[in-house]
Amino acid sequence: MQSSHDKKLEKLDPFYRRSLSKQKTSAEIINEARNALRTVRTQRPFTPREDQRKLFGPASSRTADNRPPSSFSLHASSFEPSDSRPISGTRLSPLELKPKVLASLSKEDEDSVSFPKPPVDPLKIRRVSSARARLFKASSQGNLLPDKLFHLDESKKRLKSGDTVITGDSPIKINGICLTELNSIGHFNSHNPQLTHDGDLNETNEQAILKGKATSTAIHLRSGGDPMKRRTRASSCPVSTNKNTLESNKEVQRSLEEIEIETETEEEEEEEAFWRTRILPVLHELEKEDNIENFCAACTQLHQALEEGSMLGKRFKKRSVLLKTLYKLVDVGSDLLSLKLAKIILALKVSGKNLLSVCKLIFKISRSEKNDSLIQNDSILDSLLEVLRVEDLQMNNEAFLYCMGAIKFISGNPRFLNEMISKGAVEILLHLMKQINENMRKSGACSNSGHLLVQMTATMRNLVDLPLARFKLLNNSALPELCGVMEQYANDKDVCTNVARILSKLSSYHDCCAALADYSSCYALFLSLINQYEKKQDLVVRIVFILGNLTAKNNQAREQFSKEKGCIKTLLSLFNTYYEMDLNSEKRMDEEGEKNKKPKQPSEVEDVLIKVIRVLANISIHPSIGAALAANQQVVALLVTTLEYKSIDECEELVINATATINNLSFYQVKNSIIQDRKMRIAELLLKLLMSSNMDGILEAVRVFGNLSQYDEICDFIVQKNVYKFMIALLDAKHQDVCFSACGVLLNLTVDKDKRIILKEGGGIKKLVDCLRDFGPTDWQLACLVCKTLWNYSENVPNPSSCFGDEDTNALLVLLSSFLDEELALDYNFDRDLRDFHKLYWETEFKPVAQQLLKRIQSHHTFLEPLPISSF
Repeated sequence: MQSSHDKKLEKLDPFYRRSLSKQKTSAEIINEARNALRTVRTQRPFTPREDQRKLFGPASSRTADNRPPSSFSLHASSFEPSDSRPISGTRLSPLELKPKVLASLSKEDEDSVSFPKPPVDPLKIRRVSSARARLFKASSQGNLLPDKLFHLDESKKRLKSGDTVITGDSPIKINGICLTELNSIGHFNSHNPQLTHDGDLNETNEQAILKGKATSTAIHLRSGGDPMKRRTRASSCPVSTNKNTLESNKEVQRSLEEIEIETETEEEEEEEAFWRTRILPVLHELEKEDNIENFCAACTQLHQALEEGSMLGKRFKKRSVLLKTLYKLVDVGSDLLSLKLAKIILALKVSGKNLLSVCKLIFKISRSEKNDSLIQNDSILDSLLEVLRVEDLQMNNEAFLYCMGAIKFISGNPRFLNEMISKGAVEILLHLMKQINENMRKSGACSNSGHLLVQMTATMRNLVDLPLARFKLLNNSALPELCGVMEQYANDKDVCTNVARILSKLSSYHDCCAALADYSSCYALFLSLINQYEKKQDLVVRIVFILGNLTAKNNQAREQFSKEKGCIKTLLSLFNTYYEMDLNSEKRMDEEGEKNKKPKQPSEVEDVLIKVIRVLANISIHPSIGAALAANQQVVALLVTTLEYKSIDECEELVINATATINNLSFYQVKNSIIQDRKMRIAELLLKLLMSSNMDGILEAVRVFGNLSQYDEICDFIVQKNVYKFMIALLDAKHQDVCFSACGVLLNLTVDKDKRIILKEGGGIKKLVDCLRDFGPTDWQLACLVCKTLWNYSENVPNPSSCFGDEDTNALLVLLSSFLDEELALDYNFDRDLRDFHKLYWETEFKPVAQQLLKRIQSHHTFLEPLPISSF
């Protein structure tokens, strides 16, 4: 069987065209493409679907003691109440209260300096109206801030008085005084104060500024502003040593602080009111309900209310009460309810042990396939991807493991794949992979990272079946990153196996295979892994399959691979290891009487042998590598041994691939060719193949005979063993490739005058004429071979009728005359490229031979020399 992916591989660059100093004829190009060197196809290794959803499958190299559990109990007690407390803000640091005074200050100035005050006690807050009144009263008495400057902290930005009002992160000048608006911490929002004609702000605009400040401060508090920056902002403004203006400045500071606190209080009151009216009633329902359906409806209502009130996240002050209630409901034990609870808990941004527990909760639910529809309906995938996107990997490694495990289970269902890709799963996984690779380079191995990578790579293996996922992987340079994972975690067999599964899928596509081939370090990496895990069949079979894909597609990959130190030695060692395994397996089957039970598919051991031979066949297309392999005693012995111990009925793919590799190597006419030395043994093994009922096997054997029949010894063997009768019979196959290969063998036999007589047996001449009639107009290469064979056969024959017979002579006269008419001969519906090619071949190859043959038949005699041997 041949997968659609493998068919794509052959269409891309199925054959190698040898480079010559002169331009080749079209016949030479087609002869090489069709008959001499061919890549070998094979199926991608099959990955069985695991019966149970676990972190690590039954084939995992991890022992039970060396891996996190997939089964565990989870209760409300698994969550920690401490995480329920809301975050109050950044931890306060001690203030540097002693100011650094400029040298120009006098002692009197120093005594009048106002130092920063601690925050105002909320219990002593006065109403905003009185604070504003004092602020405006102070401003009406003169400058709010002094002219002479000093700094409380050198790291603070120095503000200078100016003549204009500037908004944004810049000073605002009021009556010649600078107030700093810092949008980043909520000091004055972007209100644009209007200047009066004398450059001062009127009272209305001052109130607008204060109102803007209060609003922005409240917003900042809700978004998690730094209290330290708020409390020390007064020290960043320029200060004067004048006592009156300093007093006014202190009034401004106190007023602004009071407005800030008052706004905070108002926000808290609004939040409290929303809590009482919208959240608390739902919590009361959850506490008294005993029906799962009502529980779930209440959770949905609760999530909507929290989202509407902007209470999701960590800044919600009643978060502790809410989380404690949700944790208790975990013990109800309903998968549907638990998913809804988990979605809310994750939205409240829990951390530490609670994040781990909620990820375990989702993982536990996702282990059952029947819950896939629940997961899809509740969009829990969004929450899981958000954890991977925003949480810290090193702080939450175990939580990431179970989160990723749940995503892996979900990705095993094809219904989720498009959704996962559209929500950025590929990019998130790649980002995590790059982060893990970087951490590994910096700090060394981490077992937990290995566990996580197993889940990530298994998920990615499921995703790469979709074209959009492959496109994203290519665009994000994922292939070098995947190879980097294999290199960094070479000692983790599970990680390497999963990455090999991903690459075996990707390399079945042209663009992905080309991108992998461009990463030149991959060849040494793959050879190293083969040596390290030689007896781990599930890993090495995929690595060798990847190498077969790479070397099937471009000549540069063949050359790069062959340059790696010990590449052929590694392949031969791998073959010998699995050859011994296969022999032992056959011996056991013989003892148990099971050898006659024909398996539907090759065994795992045979699959490795098939993939190894495929790599040898593909790299032999490169001229220098092919010539070297043809002269390699071990390689040829490997191929001959395969044909000796394995019949085509036992393992069709292995025998056919070994024969195709011999065909490639027999193309090279080199002095020290082992193929030439062992050609008689090879011919005997091919005869066994010809006797089978497998047409693919017969065709491969005929192709090899096409190359070997250039040797006199093989021609004698073909006649002595009646192999030529098979060739004549195959002309009736009505299959162009079979007829072409058989005709090539007959052409080589007819070079010898003593062997031409064989064409009369079995109606050989008539069958050749029928091939010419049936395939000539659509296959000028086959037509040319038929004409050459008939030319050799009719040498020195005075009367064509006595040679061909009247019927065949008349048929040839009609066929050749019509085929030499260009208009009639080329009147077929070919693609443009094929039409041009057929026309070129017809003009340069077929036409000269056909004209000579027609002339010979018409003249009734000839003394021309026989045509040369055809090379296959």
